[in-house]
Amino acid sequence: MRHLSLFVGGMDCRRCVREVTARLRDVPGVETVVADVSRSLIRLSGTMAAGDVLAAFAGSTYAVRLLDDPTPVEL
Repeated sequence: MRHLSLFVGGMDCRRCVREVTARLRDVPGVETVVADVSRSLIRLSGTMAAGDVLAAFAGSTYAVRLLDDPTPVEL
């Protein structure tokens, strides 16, 4: 199983969390999505490809950055 952490700039309310998590649940291979709105972080697990995860935000107003640090993010 793979784990990815994302910083999602602009995800600062509950509505944003619902929208972001809905986008990510539709990505092939995503099994779990955990959001921390206070830090604008998302933690994913599954067999998803990073490119597919980032492509899920095409056309959105969110500034998404894949976090390079392989250390697990505590959410």
